[in-house]
Amino acid sequence: MRTGGVFVMPAIEIRNVKKRYKALQALKGVSFTVEDGEFFGLLGPNGAGKTTLISILAGLARADEGSIAVRGHDVVADYRNARRNLGVVPQELVFDPFFTVRETLRIQSGYFGLRNNDAWIDEVMANLDLTEKADVNMRALSGGMKRRVLVAQALVHRPPVIVLDEPTAGVDVELRQTLWKFIARLNREGHTIVLTTHYLEEAEQLCDRIAMLRRGEMVALERTSTLLQRFAGTQLFLRFSEGVLPGELRALEVDPSNVNARQHLLRLASYDDVERILALCRANGCKLDEMEVRKADLEDVFVQVMNGPEVVEGLA
Repeated sequence: MRTGGVFVMPAIEIRNVKKRYKALQALKGVSFTVEDGEFFGLLGPNGAGKTTLISILAGLARADEGSIAVRGHDVVADYRNARRNLGVVPQELVFDPFFTVRETLRIQSGYFGLRNNDAWIDEVMANLDLTEKADVNMRALSGGMKRRVLVAQALVHRPPVIVLDEPTAGVDVELRQTLWKFIARLNREGHTIVLTTHYLEEAEQLCDRIAMLRRGEMVALERTSTLLQRFAGTQLFLRFSEGVLPGELRALEVDPSNVNARQHLLRLASYDDVERILALCRANGCKLDEMEVRKADLEDVFVQVMNGPEVVEGLA
């Protein structure tokens, strides 16, 4: 990538990565680039291959084919430098129960050859509301506090590239707000952020660009705004107290797999469609309990992409 005539090295470059676990082809030739300073979302349902890809990126697994580089450092051939440039917050709550929070972060600093790192450790703890827990043993912390320490561990060596794998899964609203405020600040200061999350409203608000994986394949790679424009449009939400959706309207459902006979979300080409849809419903004996016309969000886009037969245009 060139900015103002100056070449800027990609933060992450993934080329044709394939990975198989016995009969399961977890990744089927995934390729994409995350640009320096980008806030990038990696989305997909459980089993899509996100965690496998992150494990290869972090050097915890080896790809069968293809390559990954972090700021130009191959994660296999130049593992040490690749790892120094990368901070990963894993999904699992993995911790050593024998150390305090501060000791844990000092040990983590030592893994990267950092001494006298207490000033930055204090800043990270302050921004994650961990200061009062600095001298508390890890095993005495709540799940939410342990999650904060995992984030702090990933940041302790000031990596230019930060990967957050479901960082707010199962945590309270306060932590989510605290974490995103700090991460947004780091992104403004030039850090590259890669986020996987099932909270799609977070991805919609935070991510400049989004990739979607489905069964080990890339099915979408676009700017968030472009995805929303392409798929979103206007939708009609209907809830029936009696009757079922007329068969002629099934093709308009956002989620074709919907099995709720009383509740439906339909795509609208224009507001004029509302009158025709309601007329069909009345003619088929449907009685409305609730109706709402609304704009689609990233969750609606996600459902459409995951249920779609084809790869989204613009994948490059």
